[in-house]
Amino acid sequence: MILVTGASGFVGRSLISRLVNDSLEVRACVRKGHFPLSDTVDVVDGHDLSDNTDWHNVLEGVGVVMHLAARVHVMKDKVADPLAEFRKVNVDGTLNLAQQAAMAGVKRFIFISSIKVNGEHTEKGRPFTENDAPNPQDAYGISKLEAEQGLLKIAQQTGMEVVIIRPPLVYGPGVKANFASMMKAIRRKMPLPLGSINNKRSFVYVENLVSLIVCCINHANAANQTFLVSDGQDLSTTELLRGCAVALNVNTWLLPVPKKIIEVAATLLGKRDVAQRLCGNLQVDITKTRTLLGWAPPITVEVGLKITALAMPD
Repeated sequence: MILVTGASGFVGRSLISRLVNDSLEVRACVRKGHFPLSDTVDVVDGHDLSDNTDWHNVLEGVGVVMHLAARVHVMKDKVADPLAEFRKVNVDGTLNLAQQAAMAGVKRFIFISSIKVNGEHTEKGRPFTENDAPNPQDAYGISKLEAEQGLLKIAQQTGMEVVIIRPPLVYGPGVKANFASMMKAIRRKMPLPLGSINNKRSFVYVENLVSLIVCCINHANAANQTFLVSDGQDLSTTELLRGCAVALNVNTWLLPVPKKIIEVAATLLGKRDVAQRLCGNLQVDITKTRTLLGWAPPITVEVGLKITALAMPD
């Protein structure tokens, strides 16, 4: 039996679909009120991710936990102490679940972390690797790092195997936030001042991430390892926008505004972090993932963008 937390989320739904298609026995933990994901899935709800949640009944018969549930990155967090709020869920809640999982005899705990554990940006041509010293820059990234560290301690103490996966931005059908806004702007043929951005960023199509998670269910080499994941093809912001236009079958209107002007304008408008994401580099090296697991992303960027575009609502 495989337990998936966060099963009703963006990645969780794709993962559940894949597990069901593979005829695996699945128990899905969803937020209260979300509808069942499949007639063959054992759905449980109402379990908060906290340090005092009792997972005893949910973990019965479970051999592998895929932990996707988390307090996600919030762009404009209004709580007084964001780090404390992230720790309650992403650290304390995760470690409580993991400790009970180990006590229940779970063999492997697969944790979906974040590339934010490595940091926010890279030098062009010098991608992040699993061996880099962690350098999280925000409360979300710090909480994910602390959860990773706690999980590895539990693994050492109990013998339960832990697998950590750090994805960059995930896209695919149903993607929301900035990626969805970007595709909507392209579809509406809005002029964008991003026609000459020569950066490089890594992304991962949701089915490629799901493919890696599934690969880690039984792979002997995955035990107690950390893996980075991407589509294996880095894109500049300009290349990504043009790729989205091709996927949407529209012409793009990208103005060749110099990077420095974009950065200065964004800083004056209090949007410096936005400029960093649009103009900066964030590359990941998936060599370890490829070689240790014999894994490769099964879906190309072009196909991933096309499927994402076709699923966009009118």
